[in-house]
Amino acid sequence: MSTPAPLRPGDAIAILSPATEIKSEYIDGAIAELKRRGYEPIEMPFTRGHEYGIFAATDRERLADLKAAIENPRVKAILCGRGGYGCVHLLSRELQESVSRNPKWIIGFSDISALHALWQKAGVQSVHSSMAKQLTLHPLDSLTDGIFMLMEKPEEEVRYTTPAIEGSIEGEAEGELVGGNLAVLNGLAATPWDILSPDYLRGKVLFLEDVGEKIYQVERMLKRLQLAGSLDAAAGIVFGRFTDYNADRNYPSMEAMISERLKEWGIKCPVVLGFPIGHIDDNFPVTEGRRVRLIIKDAEAKLTLL
Repeated sequence: MSTPAPLRPGDAIAILSPATEIKSEYIDGAIAELKRRGYEPIEMPFTRGHEYGIFAATDRERLADLKAAIENPRVKAILCGRGGYGCVHLLSRELQESVSRNPKWIIGFSDISALHALWQKAGVQSVHSSMAKQLTLHPLDSLTDGIFMLMEKPEEEVRYTTPAIEGSIEGEAEGELVGGNLAVLNGLAATPWDILSPDYLRGKVLFLEDVGEKIYQVERMLKRLQLAGSLDAAAGIVFGRFTDYNADRNYPSMEAMISERLKEWGIKCPVVLGFPIGHIDDNFPVTEGRRVRLIIKDAEAKLTLL
């Protein structure tokens, strides 16, 4: 995987909305924070959009913003305003080739997972993290600092230590980190941007998160991965937070379902449940495509970005 050039003071960072519309105050806040940190923000023409239905703008307009940011040599990173839905409309071989020719950071999560998948297939690392809302509401937060540290000093180790929820599987694994939003990535199955296939996941550390999906819906997606052999192919699995759902008659929690199914399916690789990645305030920033070490022991999980 290619590591984009480290960010330097004065570098330009493009802000755009590749999916759903975003509140203007979050764009304003992100611009102010980028300036405070010594960067030059470039707001792309359709970042505030004109609310084309649920989207920030039309497919063509959102794609034009993204492609222009990728191909602008002054731009060293691309900050997505928010997720929602719509990034899948932008995927193409042409865009992937453009990313390969112009490797630069892209920052985001949730629906942005579709773009992370494209960056993966282009062979370029990317930053899975919170976006404009985080920069606006929590500019001085250590996790906000962490987003930029991943790009400013990509060679420095980053260590996260958290409790491992009951049902986690002890062990140690090392490999490139790949993943994101389960529903978004599952929707890319059998496409050129399928990064959940067993061939692609072999030897990698997979991480998954989601929001608003019912327990049975997540179980159905995980069952597809188990049937495909993807869960067996991964060197290790990090289950982030699954939020905004209700218990059902089968399971009191998402973690209870995942733990039971993993045992039933005979998954042997190290697995941590409840890692702080997802639609939560403490959304740990990580670099996709970067080599990591995962250690789970004594109800504790350590994830080190090497």
